Amino acid sequence: MISFSIILSLTLLPFVTAQSSDPALQIEAIEAHFTASGIVPSLLSTFDPSAVLTLNYAGTGDISPGQALKKDQVGPIPSVTVTAANSSVELSAKFTLAMVDAGPVGSDQSKGVTRHWLVNGVTVSSSKVSNATATAITEYAGPAPPSGSGPHRYVVILYAQPSTFSPPKAFSEPNIGVSVFDVNAYAKDSGLGAVIAATYITVEEGTATVSLSATSAVVTSTLASVTSSSGNLSGTSSTAKPTGTSPNSGSGLKAGNVGFFIILTALIILVA
Repeated sequence: MISFSIILSLTLLPFVTAQSSDPALQIEAIEAHFTASGIVPSLLSTFDPSAVLTLNYAGTGDISPGQALKKDQVGPIPSVTVTAANSSVELSAKFTLAMVDAGPVGSDQSKGVTRHWLVNGVTVSSSKVSNATATAITEYAGPAPPSGSGPHRYVVILYAQPSTFSPPKAFSEPNIGVSVFDVNAYAKDSGLGAVIAATYITVEEGTATVSLSATSAVVTSTLASVTSSSGNLSGTSSTAKPTGTSPNSGSGLKAGNVGFFIILTALIILVA
């Protein structure tokens, strides 16, 4: 029997192309990704980033938003870079970096999310995030979702950390292990500022044995910053979510969607 992961990876092929190097387009794309994947509003009620955050895992390279990775790929601590949208964005202050497991799309997050990384006082130098003088409340712990629970969304968030920042007592000392907490309450109670940048990856262990919520593809070529310009569209990206897709609204199917349904139909016949 062909696994769900194999079928899914094949059905996503028509949507995957190269990433754009335009920060404004990248920001608009990550906003669309967060909405399409349900991170907004289930984890973050709003999301208005002013910079682009990129993870790089040794042996894998730069990671695209929502990219599906294996557990062994995300074991080592990633390097993090942040690129401002424009020259008016200031990245010389201190920040708080967090990674949380938002679970599969549609997960109940009313009891909080699992904290995999929490570092206060990181800095950005030449676009690289440094924790050399920071305080690691929770050291990086690689994603390890339960087998069969579906693709988990691991969200990495960079918050502005003002001089008035004061962490809650429960998170004021370093080396606290992985546990469930309310990341939004933490941000509010400690006085963190706005979300400067964020991205996410998906990691799945085994074959999903649960019902998965559908998501829609992010087609970069349809974003406002692209459609409002007559410039060259080469180098843009359009990446579907790893938990499934739903048809785009509008009149008629785009070429990519046609390819999707052709491949999906062939796979259904093959599995049958």
